This record gives sequence, C-alpha cells and structure tokens, in this order.
Amino acid sequence: MAAKTAPTVKICGLQSVEVLKSIVHLPIDHIGFVFAPSKRQVTPDKAGELVAFLKSEEKNGISVPLTVGVFVNPTEEQLKQILAVAPLDVVQLHSKETPEFCRFVRENFQVKVFKSVSISKSDHKVPSLDEVSAQLDPYKGTVDAVLLDTFDPVYGGGSGKTFAWDCIPVYQEWARSAGVQLLVAGGLQPDNVNELVTAYQPDGVDVSSGVETEGVKDIAKITAFVERVTRK
Repeated sequence: MAAKTAPTVKICGLQSVEVLKSIVHLPIDHIGFVFAPSKRQVTPDKAGELVAFLKSEEKNGISVPLTVGVFVNPTEEQLKQILAVAPLDVVQLHSKETPEFCRFVRENFQVKVFKSVSISKSDHKVPSLDEVSAQLDPYKGTVDAVLLDTFDPVYGGGSGKTFAWDCIPVYQEWARSAGVQLLVAGGLQPDNVNELVTAYQPDGVDVSSGVETEGVKDIAKITAFVERVTRK
C-alpha cells in the first residue's frame, strides 16, 4: 500500500519580500498574492517584485513555491495587465466566474486555474453528490482545483472562519471523479490543521489570517502550520 502524501500547503496574502525570504526554505507549495479588495491586497508591481525574487531563487537551484493570484470577478484586461507585470503560475477565481471564463483564462494565459466554492458557516446540511455535481460538473475540464472556503458576505471568502467540515467528503468524491484537486481554506491555523488533515485528507490546505499576529504574517506560526500539515 502506497504511503499517503501530505497535502499541499498554500500560504496566502503575502505582501513582503522579507517574509518571503524567511519562509522560502519551508516545504510550501503555493504562495498567494491577493489582487481582490482586501487588507492584504497587493499592487501588480509589488507582486511582480515577489515573483521576481522567487524566480531568482529558482535560478540558484532552490525549489520554490508556485505563485497564485487571488481575484474576484476580474476582467480579461485586468488579468492581462497584471500577468504582464507579475507572471503567475495560478489564477484563483473567488466569485461567480463562469466555466467559460475559467477555460478562457486557463487556455489564453497558460496558467492553472483554482475555483473557489463558498460554504456558508451557518449551513450545516451536507449536500448530496447530485447537488455538488449539478453545481460543479460544468467546471470539469476548465479548472485544476476546487477550493472550499467559508462564505464571507463582503469578499466571498477569506473570512478567517471555519465551515462545517463534514461536507468535505462529498466534494472530495466529486473532485476525484473529475480529476481535479480539492483544497480547503477557511479558519485554518496551526492548532486545527492537523485535525483537518487527519480526518479528511484534502489534497491541499490554504491559510492566511491563521498564520498572522496583529495582521502581519508570523514566521513562527507559518513554520508551525507547515510542520503540522506535513506531520506523519
């Protein structure tokens, strides 16, 4: 029996080259830059600086994370302008983007596409596979991963709150059949991520506010988070 691999780790909301320098040695798979309205929003130029640092490290033979841009209902022109300055590996779409738009982004910008699915914190009803299929089947072949996140009434996601994890298995079943990755976000932190990973074994986990202290990325918390995800 093959050993289970640890989920991928995405640290989102990076704004500082100094922080990036401090964590680039950790086994982190994705670094996220927020272009949507948020207190963690970065300019295209700042993201370009962060991407350039990672590319310089890669040229030195260091294995570096893939870069992810987080967007909410971007236009084609906005993506074109931002990707020209900050050549990302992944575009994460966090709102009502259609399957057709996801396919366009994937094919025209030659990036991977992650599509978020917002789960209401107050909704404790576990959907059926038929319900999930009706929601997500149109995205088959247009996205590389589905990201479950807690619904936020202002931004759609990024609330820093957990949702009812017992809905994860049905989304995981759909993702397996569709050949895409299932990532989980929403209120994760060093103290609860190992519980999630052990119980539900998602393909990846995504954290932002859970590794911050007073709104600033905390190297010790990031290190602890990564260790607890990758703990055997």
